[in-house]
Amino acid sequence: MPLIGNALFNEYEDVFDRNDLFVKCKLSRGERDELLEAIFACCEWTRVYYLWRPNLPDEADNHLVELAVAGGAEFIVTRNLRHLQDMQLRFPQLRIAGPATFLKEI
Repeated sequence: MPLIGNALFNEYEDVFDRNDLFVKCKLSRGERDELLEAIFACCEWTRVYYLWRPNLPDEADNHLVELAVAGGAEFIVTRNLRHLQDMQLRFPQLRIAGPATFLKEI
């Protein structure tokens, strides 16, 4: 089950609110809002009580690792492999994978 926490929730809301990103999108604003609500409905709310700070090259990505650790995730699925694989603090139970690799493994 996908995890969601405060930081990721806010990030999704921010991205979905950027109309310039959706100029060529066939979904109306209302349909995009429904899609976001459907995504959130599939997620498990996870509270992050401890900030691990894995020291990723992009500081804004650290919250993803913290969310995954707090929720006991096995994978972080992302297209941003380059930044997430360069973390200084490692978590052996956590794998970083692209969508295609993740789908092959499950």
